[in-house]
Amino acid sequence: QVHLAESGGGLVQAGGSLRLSCAASGRSFSGYAMGWFRRTPGKEREFLAYITFQGDRAYYADSLKGRFTISRDNSKNTLYLQMDSLKPEDTAVYYCATFFSGHYYHEGSYDYWGQGTQVTVSS
Repeated sequence: QVHLAESGGGLVQAGGSLRLSCAASGRSFSGYAMGWFRRTPGKEREFLAYITFQGDRAYYADSLKGRFTISRDNSKNTLYLQMDSLKPEDTAVYYCATFFSGHYYHEGSYDYWGQGTQVTVSS
């Protein structure tokens, strides 16, 4: 079992930046590839980014166009998402999750999820 807890969300103006954190406890964090997703009301969870368990490779949703960066610090059992040039349409609840099997961009490929952290971008 893995427990995930996101933090770092909040209210930011358009064009600003935020860094989300995802603290993991339980099984060895370094043994999991990880992902970030987000959800807006009335929509399915949207894939944002994926990082290998070693942190040597990362993949992103094309829609982000280089604005977000995923990283991890296995010594701290923490996953990060640096978000720059934020837009009002980035307003959502952001989730981290452990990758289990399948395609990294599919929500169903992840097994453990955090509770999410709200990000609100004002125009």
